[in-house]
Amino acid sequence: MARKTAAQVAEDQIKDQAFSELQALIEESEKLLKSSASLVGEEADTLRGQIAQKLQQARDSVTSVRDRTLPAVEATETYIGGHPWQTVAISAGFGLVVGLLLGRR
Repeated sequence: MARKTAAQVAEDQIKDQAFSELQALIEESEKLLKSSASLVGEEADTLRGQIAQKLQQARDSVTSVRDRTLPAVEATETYIGGHPWQTVAISAGFGLVVGLLLGRR
């Protein structure tokens, strides 16, 4: 099996970080929603502020991940645009292998 390049390792780390941050956001949101059932008035306003803050953190996280992955996306688009037949051949080969593996089950 081929070793991962530094770019692939960095992309995996970015992806893992994004998923863990989104999972943390979901968990925090669930906690806040459960605790909001009995809140009214000033407590509810405080809770809304906390939820708004968590959502802003999620937006910032998604923007950060998008900015860090943009060079990889652009490089992929450039390669595909410059080598369309190689891309088709690789995709067809991958589809064939997946088809054969699924067909064996």
